[in-house]
Amino acid sequence: MTAKKSTTMHEEVEINSENLIGDFKALMADAEDLIKATASYDDGPLGAIRSKALETLNSARESLSSVEGTVTEKAQVVAERTDEFVHRNPWEAVGVAAGIGLLVGLLIRRR
Repeated sequence: MTAKKSTTMHEEVEINSENLIGDFKALMADAEDLIKATASYDDGPLGAIRSKALETLNSARESLSSVEGTVTEKAQVVAERTDEFVHRNPWEAVGVAAGIGLLVGLLIRRR
């Protein structure tokens, strides 16, 4: 039971980090489309905003590529450590889960 639960947690962590990265990539693509749609407005204040947005977008793209691997690796490490802890200390894991459940139950009951 604990191995299945920890595997599920590991998968959820990976899915959440992948979703976050995917959402950020979609945001960058939308911003790039918006910048391209305003390509005919190179003069005046809109042109300055476009060039600044392009610089920011390029910088964000570089940062994302370097951070993407790091975030995924950290998520995997956390999930693996949780899995190892649950396998080594199943009763402690059950106790921690019960304690958290008790605290959540008390907080919900007070409201």
